[in-house]
Amino acid sequence: MTSNANQYTWAGRFSEPVSDLVKRYTASVDFDQRMWRQDIRGSLAHAKMLAKQGIISAQDLADIERGMAVVAQEIESGQLAWSIDLEDVHLNIEKRLTALVGDAGKRLHTGRSRNDQVATDIRLYLRDSIDDIQLLLKAFRGALVDLAEKEAATPMPGFTHLQVAQPVTFGHHMLAYFEMFGRDAERFADARKRTNRLPLGSAALAGTTYPIDREFVAAELGFEAVCENSLDAVSDRDFAIEFTAACALLMMHISRLSEELVMWMSPRVGFIQIADRFCTGSSIMPQKKNPDVPELARGKTGRVYGQLMSLLTLMKSQPLAYNKDNQEDKEPLFDAVDTVTDTLRIFADMAGGITVRADNMKAALTQGFATATDLADYLVKKGLPFRDAHEAVGHAVKAAEAKGVDLPQLTLDEIRAFCPQVESDVFAVLTVEGSLASRNHIGGTAPEQVKAAIARARQRLG
Repeated sequence: MTSNANQYTWAGRFSEPVSDLVKRYTASVDFDQRMWRQDIRGSLAHAKMLAKQGIISAQDLADIERGMAVVAQEIESGQLAWSIDLEDVHLNIEKRLTALVGDAGKRLHTGRSRNDQVATDIRLYLRDSIDDIQLLLKAFRGALVDLAEKEAATPMPGFTHLQVAQPVTFGHHMLAYFEMFGRDAERFADARKRTNRLPLGSAALAGTTYPIDREFVAAELGFEAVCENSLDAVSDRDFAIEFTAACALLMMHISRLSEELVMWMSPRVGFIQIADRFCTGSSIMPQKKNPDVPELARGKTGRVYGQLMSLLTLMKSQPLAYNKDNQEDKEPLFDAVDTVTDTLRIFADMAGGITVRADNMKAALTQGFATATDLADYLVKKGLPFRDAHEAVGHAVKAAEAKGVDLPQLTLDEIRAFCPQVESDVFAVLTVEGSLASRNHIGGTAPEQVKAAIARARQRLG
């Protein structure tokens, strides 16, 4: 047996060392070392259980705890030299622990496998990541509510098909995104429940012959339950896929908002300005102010979609139980975590740097006959069937378009030519303010309702 082969925990079966190419190809320590805190946390809970069950001695536990404290300090300070020869974060930590405390370190792996160890570490890491994301989502949603409150009564065109449809308020528009991101928070909370189940104790695939106490470990680590089947516990990554799907939906909502921010900032629209710290200029055109952050967020949305597809494809053909394919689960998962956390952090800040140009929004409402539906509703209230009212207003819009004016600029007689039921009170209906105020019900865009929705939103944020 060569010394190169002997450095592996599994080397007893083999008669020649692993080639350097294979070492580089199969090692994961370069990216999975970020789970070192979770690995140490899981190992300490496992060791505590082993001692409680009499599988290792109290002295072994004390040595393991003492050694792990040193390992954690070395990693925190950057002193630990990560080795590709030791493949992954788990073996690197175990090897250093053994060097520090001797046989106690060798006894730590009793009753477990890297299969259930890895699955546990990933679940711990993902649970921590979900908690971080929830805090960032809360901050971002709070920033949206702050912006909505500031502009609760600011009129702007509402669009369908990117055509002017009806007046809304900018506050109402921002609250739409508050609701979307609220559902995202619910999805992460739901995914956390299925993530928060303990695989440790499943060992390689069939459980262990040692008298372990899985419920004790679950309680130590804050898991709500244990995984009920050892084969399933070590082999599936559906919880990671579900998390990444929640990330993809979140980024889709980010991308929709980004598209609007980019469009609204264009001088052709001019609804908003984004603070300079979130924009860049051009290397050749000195007048440019480019909304780089929302543009890049649109691009990063595709990146997270790709990570979701990577994980789905990774799992689709795997037989039970664990396969080396699953080493490829971490980079897509880590990248999705990084992308979402960075995006939420910067968007919460950027929302506070948005300046609304109310004059341009109001001017845009004079284009596209935004109060046409209000005129139709007015005629219905005068006794006309809606379909007849719809047709009559359509003719009035055509006449106003030919004249180059908005509906409120038509004379009473010009409107009556198509709608004889019209009286002088119609002009109050055709104003933007009248249109907004008339939608005074829960979920409506009346400023009064927007303010009430903001109050409810703040209660939901807690």
